[in-house]
Amino acid sequence: MALEVDIEKNFPDFKLHVTLAAGQKPLGILGASGAGKTMTLRAIAGLEAPARGRIALNGRTLYDSSKGISLASRARRVGLLFQHHALFPHLTVEENIAFGIRKLEARECARRVSEQIAAMHLSGLERRYPLQLSGGQQQRVALARALAPQPAALLLDEPFSALDAHLRSQLERQLRETLAGYDGVALVVSHNLEEIYRLCDELVVLDKGCVIARGSREDIFRRPPNRQTALLTGCKNFSRAKMVDPHRVEALDWGCTLRVEAGVPRGPDHLGIRAHHVRLATPQLSPQAAGENTFPCWVAATSEAPFHVTLYVRLNAPATGPSDYHLQVEITQEQWANLKSGPFPWSAQLGPDRLFLLPD
Repeated sequence: MALEVDIEKNFPDFKLHVTLAAGQKPLGILGASGAGKTMTLRAIAGLEAPARGRIALNGRTLYDSSKGISLASRARRVGLLFQHHALFPHLTVEENIAFGIRKLEARECARRVSEQIAAMHLSGLERRYPLQLSGGQQQRVALARALAPQPAALLLDEPFSALDAHLRSQLERQLRETLAGYDGVALVVSHNLEEIYRLCDELVVLDKGCVIARGSREDIFRRPPNRQTALLTGCKNFSRAKMVDPHRVEALDWGCTLRVEAGVPRGPDHLGIRAHHVRLATPQLSPQAAGENTFPCWVAATSEAPFHVTLYVRLNAPATGPSDYHLQVEITQEQWANLKSGPFPWSAQLGPDRLFLLPD
């Protein structure tokens, strides 16, 4: 199974130019709102016409501007699941699932509907209407409807964003099971980092209509190739950078010089480090805290959540106010309980292997 996409289209705010390829491993498309993620899915599904380019699925051309080919959406064998379920309110659960396969022989249609009802844990709900279902049940019906025609590609556009946290967790688990047994091409659009990391083996990152990163999820998160990818994958700390020598960089906005593990490329624009990769210690916990890239630090402000705490930290001098900080640091509530009574200065370590060297 393989999907190949190379399309362009002009919009008032940006030019969409997306090139991607997907195989049997689910491919995640990550990007900010307005980056072109949904437009890409709509073009693959035949709901939006590119200006030029080509789309092919399993060797079958769905769209080719140079040859005047543009198959109707119903002929593409593509299932599309939107964030808002788009169920037909006047049809029951089983009628919604059967909607795209009504032209099949009655026995085969009934078999597929029954199969999807069992797979999506909808037994007992067959005769209910969408308004009689919970949000999670509606989304499972929508997924069953997308899968019933046995599509060669399944496109999921923010499938859980309209659900609360508990339902998101349930539906994500259901979708992981579904994708594990699905033998077609699957594309998942999401801005939720953890969700897309758990669901997809490969990632494409879009920014303003263009692909700015592609690769395995581990590589994209561990070594983002540019500042915007680091930002979109959750990095919160950036500094303008100036090369000192092949293994040292001056962090202009943090007021320190840092050793980096990899050789410094000529003229990196920025340094970055993830908030949970900064290591903090107090004199009591670690009297000899030292080592490479370790600096005295003071906390300017804190923000507590149920299970973690964000600290806003200034390096090398006390903070003059809550906005006077260099780094965001995320720690667990347990770590915070151990740290918070310690006198300042604490120490902050920015591990050489945790630093990103980033072009803009």
